[in-house]
Parts: sequence; C-alpha cells; structure tokens
Amino acid sequence: MELTANQQASGDVLSAQREHWEQTFISKPTMFGDEPSYPGRIAARLFKIENKVKVLELGAGQGRDSLFFAREGFNLTVLDYSDVGLSEIQQKAKQADVSDKISTVGHDVRRPLPFQRGSFDAVYSHMLYCMALTTTELTALCR
Repeated sequence: MELTANQQASGDVLSAQREHWEQTFISKPTMFGDEPSYPGRIAARLFKIENKVKVLELGAGQGRDSLFFAREGFNLTVLDYSDVGLSEIQQKAKQADVSDKISTVGHDVRRPLPFQRGSFDAVYSHMLYCMALTTTELTALCR
C-alpha cells in the first residue's frame, strides 16, 4: 500500500515528535511535574462514580496521571510510544509501590490498538490528541 504525500508528511512529523519526546524526557524528567493534571483528577472522580476500574491511558508521557490513577486504586495499562517515558513510569511506579497497578505498553497509536474490544472499563488521554495525528488517524483511534 502506497502512502499519500499527506500520510508521509504526517508520519515524518510524528516520527520527529517521537525523537523530540525521547530527548525531552531524558533532559527534563519532571517536565510536567509530579502532581496529577486537572483532567486526570476529574477523570478519576468520574471513573469512581461509574465504577470503572480497568483503565487504558493513551499517551501517558512521564506518568503523572498514571501514578495518580494507580494510587487511587485503578488498574492501569499505560500506552505510549516513548520508551524513555514508559521506563520512567515503571521506575516511578516501583518507587511509589504501585507497580502491581500499572502495566506499560509501547505502541504507536497510528496502528490499531493491541487489545481486544472490551478489555477496559474506561479510556483516558490528557494530551495525546494534541500530537501531529491526521483526522483519519484520530477517527480510527476513537473507534
């Protein structure tokens, strides 16, 4: 299958973003801080109200929301394409004694998610949808 010029450009931009985030996470291990984001706190409250326990987090970054969800008792699968970010999350989870609540998966969301339908009670993402993804890629991800 041949890619269109737009798909190639999107792939180039997203690949460049991967390198950017790898280097950023290496040089700034607490870039976004350690406190959970406002959307993460709201999502956790809603997940509890709805009795959602198994959560998939898309684009977990350095894990500030991931660790918060784990401390709040959720069973979390975090997905990111940054190996550095995923490694940081694993280390932080171990330090916070929540390793049993978090599993990490390296994945490029331009590809179909590697999970069976119905594997999770809820899906959360804070900033993934701000990345250089095409409308087609975002639509496929939402499905």
